[in-house]
Amino acid sequence: QVQLVESGGGSVQAGGSLRLSCAAFGYTYTINSLNCMVWFRQAPGKGREGVARINRDGESSYAESVKGRFTISQDIAKNSLYLQMNSLKPEDTAMYYCAARTWACVDWVDTSAGAMNYWGKGTLVTISS
Repeated sequence: QVQLVESGGGSVQAGGSLRLSCAAFGYTYTINSLNCMVWFRQAPGKGREGVARINRDGESSYAESVKGRFTISQDIAKNSLYLQMNSLKPEDTAMYYCAARTWACVDWVDTSAGAMNYWGKGTLVTISS
C-alpha cells in the first residue's frame, strides 16, 4: 500500500502563486512501482478533473485550463510530487488531490479518476478575486 499526503494549499489573491506538495509513504518497492502521478482537483458542485500528470520518466502533460500557469515536477529520490501554480484565478479554487498508479499515463481519457490506484486526502486551494 502507498499513502499519499498533500500539503501547501491555502488562500491567495488572484494572480498569486502556490506550490503544492505530495509525499508518498510506504514500502520502497511499492513506491518505486508507481509510474503515473496526477494532480486532480474538484471544485464545489463539480466533478474531479485532472490538471497535470507526469510519468516516472518525466513525460508530463497539462489540462488546457492550466497550461502555461501550472508546472508539475517530481523528486523521485524524495518520493515527492509537486505542483507549482502561478497566475492563479478564482476558477482554480478547488480541493486538489494527488493520485498515483502503477502503469504509465497515456492521455487524459486514460488517466481518469477511476483509473488511479492511490489517492491522497486533498489540500484546499482558495483564490479570491
